[in-house]
Amino acid sequence: MVVKKEVEIGGRLFSIETGKYAKQANGSVMVRYGDTMVLVTAVAASEAKEGLDYFPLQVEYREKTSAAGKFPGGYIKREGRPTEKEILSSRLCDRPIRPLFPESFTNETQVVAMVMSYDGENDADVLAACGASAALAISDIPFDGPMAEVRIGRINGELIVNPTHEQIKLGDIELVVAGTADSIMMVEGESKEVSEQELLDALKFAQQEIKKIVDLQNQLRAEAGKTKWVVAEKTVDANLKKDVYDLAEAKYKEIVYSILAKEERSAKNKELSESVKKALAEKFPEQEKVIGEILHDMEKDLMRERILKEGIRLDGRNTTQVRPITIELGNLPRTHGSALFTRGETQSLTNVTLGTKDDEQTVDGLLAEYTKKFYLQYNFPPFSVGEVGRMSGVGRREIGHGNLAERSLRQVLPADDVFPYTVRIISDILESNGSSSMATVCAGSLAMMDAGVPVTKAVSGIAMGLVKEGNDYAVLSDILGNEDHLGDMDFKVAGTSDGITGFQMDIKIQGISFEIMEKALHQAKEGRMHILGKMNEAISKPKDSLSPYAPRLITMNVATDQIGLIIGPGGKTIQGMQRLFGVDINIEDDGTINIASPNKENAQQAKEYIKKLTATPEVGEVYDGVVTKIADFGAFVEILPGKEGLLHISEIDNKRVNKVSDYLKVGDKITVKLLKVEGGKFSLSRRKLLAEAAEKEAKNNPPAEQPAN
Repeated sequence: MVVKKEVEIGGRLFSIETGKYAKQANGSVMVRYGDTMVLVTAVAASEAKEGLDYFPLQVEYREKTSAAGKFPGGYIKREGRPTEKEILSSRLCDRPIRPLFPESFTNETQVVAMVMSYDGENDADVLAACGASAALAISDIPFDGPMAEVRIGRINGELIVNPTHEQIKLGDIELVVAGTADSIMMVEGESKEVSEQELLDALKFAQQEIKKIVDLQNQLRAEAGKTKWVVAEKTVDANLKKDVYDLAEAKYKEIVYSILAKEERSAKNKELSESVKKALAEKFPEQEKVIGEILHDMEKDLMRERILKEGIRLDGRNTTQVRPITIELGNLPRTHGSALFTRGETQSLTNVTLGTKDDEQTVDGLLAEYTKKFYLQYNFPPFSVGEVGRMSGVGRREIGHGNLAERSLRQVLPADDVFPYTVRIISDILESNGSSSMATVCAGSLAMMDAGVPVTKAVSGIAMGLVKEGNDYAVLSDILGNEDHLGDMDFKVAGTSDGITGFQMDIKIQGISFEIMEKALHQAKEGRMHILGKMNEAISKPKDSLSPYAPRLITMNVATDQIGLIIGPGGKTIQGMQRLFGVDINIEDDGTINIASPNKENAQQAKEYIKKLTATPEVGEVYDGVVTKIADFGAFVEILPGKEGLLHISEIDNKRVNKVSDYLKVGDKITVKLLKVEGGKFSLSRRKLLAEAAEKEAKNNPPAEQPAN
């Protein structure tokens, strides 16, 4: 049975249809908005694998270039590994649905979203997330949804739901918000230094639109939904739990209430866990895993209880304190800029590389191919958390964290005409105990200033946490890794002294109130300002000069009809200039020319050459030329690159010249004056200049008067 439901969202029809496509999946829907269509399926294994202590959820978002009427790039002409856009979109689907599965459900589950049609205006990522919820809601897979996801933009103060790509470019806010009918589940986006209240207003606006799509899914489920599987709740032997608590509770409380470094705490936890398991091994054989889970929950409960009752955290801080910060600049002498930012036990070593147009990153996908002049790459090696692990490529988490930091810093970049360089930032996380992405924001801002990038302001970032039990809650500033793991929220906020530039929120409970979000945002502002103060103590404005190892880049503009002249036949002219001056020359379609060289003088010489190459010779002007050819009737002189004129034999000197070669030879440098232009031919004179010089000399030095007889 085909069932289709639709509602108007942002002036366009939003529809969800089931019963026509992929009917062997547990649940499948086709979501349509405008002419963008996404097929989303949900499938789960009928039984859970033995021994799993986590939920094996896999979410895959894929874009087919055929959806936009395009061929894939490259030689293979087939979609390959997921692009960065696909990975980020997969995360936008995964993060809001994950908390909505029952805690005891561990069956392997896969959600696949495939973009089947793309209209060039409406992004498919939020449609995929709505489709993921709808496919799970109508399926027999246990799911506590539905939820929905929308994108919000703002143009001239007016909030817009699901803006087009062009509208996003014109606006000052872009955020993706996911939630249920009455609470927010996930937030991600960027803004041009907006206030906390403006962000809250955008979130409240999003909630109204989310509710419409949630209601639509409930209607679909009422007509096409399957009966949900019954998931057995996990049960623990009461005697085992009592014995574990009798052995460990007092000791665990001592660990939780002690101020310990991450490694010390981990070692003490491990020691206690092993002693409890050993003590109960005979009475409760083969229950090591269950004992470990009880101990984990015990630590969680004790940590949360202390925070809610006393306002004291694992490392002894109160709820609003930020860990100690140290900053060093220029640690890496051969990079173009670098910063070592350490906050508590989280450390980012970040460097900046400045390049030319050739170094821009090309991005291909459903949209027309474009390039990026600024990109940030984040690396999280296993040693940063004291572990051994495979280093087989960049993971989804690394791409997500890097994207958040990039978007947060992008807002303060100078305009292209002010600073035409391509900027690449690399953040290597050397230690991690909470909020390495926000450490990357701080280190990236510092490193750009160290590199002399004229950013408009410094940007800092902080991660906020939450502990909530019933109506009691505490918002935590600058969370530790354990507070992220054992808490209920990870809310990252980045910005300048004047407003928010980037944000990301994930929660582990089923939604939070606007009251909590408001408190978290205002507490985050206090933390950001504290961190900005520390950063400004280290460097308060960009350096005045670039690293001696950075390329020197000069920008100039020429008329578009002169581009061909500069390039020359088969690129001969531009290649010759690059060899002659040791520079890199890039010409854009609008006539903008970027000249790059390790040596600024070389770049300047190339600029002057191009100015001469494109200059129009003017009658009466004086030129320094080079003799290119000798003839009986005169000499040919190149007065500008590619432009020659005739110096007639009668114009060589102010006295009679019988033979040109007596005065000039090929290669001689000579100063001449342009007398006239006829039919594109230039007539030159040296005689005029000699006469003018003689006249000037006579005027300045008149002959002495003869004495009277």
